[in-house]
Amino acid sequence: MERHRTTTESTVFAPYWAEFLSLAIVHLLAVIAPGPDFAVAVRQSVRFGRKAGIYTSLGIGAGISVHVLYTLIGVGALLHTTPWLMTAAKWLGAAYIFYLGIKFLRSKPSTGGEATPDGPSEVAQQTPRQAFVIGFMTNATNPKATLFFLAVFTTLVSAKTPLPVQMLYGLWMCLVNAAWFVLVSVALSTAAVRQRFMRASHWFERVMGVLLIGFALRLVFMA
Repeated sequence: MERHRTTTESTVFAPYWAEFLSLAIVHLLAVIAPGPDFAVAVRQSVRFGRKAGIYTSLGIGAGISVHVLYTLIGVGALLHTTPWLMTAAKWLGAAYIFYLGIKFLRSKPSTGGEATPDGPSEVAQQTPRQAFVIGFMTNATNPKATLFFLAVFTTLVSAKTPLPVQMLYGLWMCLVNAAWFVLVSVALSTAAVRQRFMRASHWFERVMGVLLIGFALRLVFMA
């Protein structure tokens, strides 16, 4: 009986494997391309340590669920067919990314002690909640992610694909996003790497700020 049920489930999902692989490859390429998510994950890991970087990465992964949700319930189609709503979404996202850029630009030299993977010894630490919210908001308000999901779910995903299967696609993308940026955070929060960055951490953060402002301005011109 169990074997029959497993065979039936495999048969049900078999028609969607090609679609899933296409979606997974395109999404992975989009994830590893540098953007606001990458800049924030790097900054958080270098400035506040591995724990903050990991929670930020989890927040970035969770932020994908916002785009998945509105796409599945039809809001994505509404944005696609209503130019002023799409423009408003772009301006909102650009404003948040610009705000982060200004915040990073105002970074001051660190007065902390020796850097460790968990963070410098004498500077204020971020709580897991704060780190998670920064990652979540960065991705959830990113208009590039909005455009990506509109493009993916209107070109790669068939309108006939069942909703549960599309939800699995969305869950996969959330997990891949989180996993990639956790990997980035772990790699950049080793003591040796962080020690080099912390010597000039304020300049590093200001560079990240310039990049974020550049992303925001690009979004504004696109809008």
